[in-house]
Amino acid sequence: MLSVLRRTLVSQSRQFSTNRIAVEGFTGSVGNTPLIYLKTLSNETGCKIFGKAEFQNPGGSIKDRAAVGVIRDAEEQGLIKPGGTVVEGTAGNTGIGLAHVCRSRGYKCVIFMPNTQSQEKIDLLRMLGAEVHAVPAVPYENPQNYNHQARDYAKNLTNAIWTNQFDNTANAYAHYISTGPEIWQQTQGDIDGFVCATGTGGTLAGVGKYLKEKSEGETQIWLADPPGSVLYQYVSTGGKLAERSGSSITEGIGQGRVTDNLATFFEDLSGALHISDEKSIAMVYELLDTEGLYLGASSALNVVAAVELAQKLGKGSKVVTVLCDGAYRYQSRLFSKQWLKAKGLDGAIPEHLRKYAVLD
Repeated sequence: MLSVLRRTLVSQSRQFSTNRIAVEGFTGSVGNTPLIYLKTLSNETGCKIFGKAEFQNPGGSIKDRAAVGVIRDAEEQGLIKPGGTVVEGTAGNTGIGLAHVCRSRGYKCVIFMPNTQSQEKIDLLRMLGAEVHAVPAVPYENPQNYNHQARDYAKNLTNAIWTNQFDNTANAYAHYISTGPEIWQQTQGDIDGFVCATGTGGTLAGVGKYLKEKSEGETQIWLADPPGSVLYQYVSTGGKLAERSGSSITEGIGQGRVTDNLATFFEDLSGALHISDEKSIAMVYELLDTEGLYLGASSALNVVAAVELAQKLGKGSKVVTVLCDGAYRYQSRLFSKQWLKAKGLDGAIPEHLRKYAVLD
């Protein structure tokens, strides 16, 4: 597979690897992202590790796929008409994707989000014309949880939908018909493992289902989990759901429950990995230094998990993960010396990489 990859790279050395066929608007440009061979980590492990460059979607993240999927599903069902309102509870990237889609299709966008999210995300949503309600971060069981507030707000409007990204399985289906097939084609069906973190569960469930079917069960599908989430323990214990505690620097991933999207694939998971914030932040800096990739903490967590899964599967194994978004939406935190120190993470970054923490 690697020789094929190298021949492809050589053939593209004098041209950009873009699709020259015109697409229609924002929604037509979502997907078909490159699969990046992570050379340094691959060489270090003796495996082949790849990251799907979802930060190259037009809205800047993998959540563009879910945004297009849930809105198209609502349109096909006749749940929203021209000029209607799309409402969602989101930690940021799905809201950004929805705001882009709404602008392109003439809908109003209203977003409820936890007030713990980065200012860059909030500012971008407002720049895209979304009405943003930043509300206190409380557990899902609390009626004031941002998802419940979004649901209730939509109920009081006419010609409006709550897209319900966590439990609307059109989310997972969007990945089943796009991300999964793209990965299978880009690896030419030669893939031993796929791993990623989950917030809604859409990516893991949709991609996992497709790869399992195409490989006839041979490809292993693993869940990666940050601190403060219960899913690692839930998978590892065969279904014992513990009370959620702690927190993580990552945004938009980790869960205190099994969403309907994740439930569509949960029984077929091969296993789970717990990834510490220390490992994630160190990988943010390593990927920037060795690959020139400026990625957010959730992408870095996924790469750490891909490395650990590759080591579990053995030398020569081929593992794919997703690079969810870039660091641009988190740079005031991830590259701030003061913020890193406050989080107790400054020591997690190797000395030779601390030069990239340029913000005070």
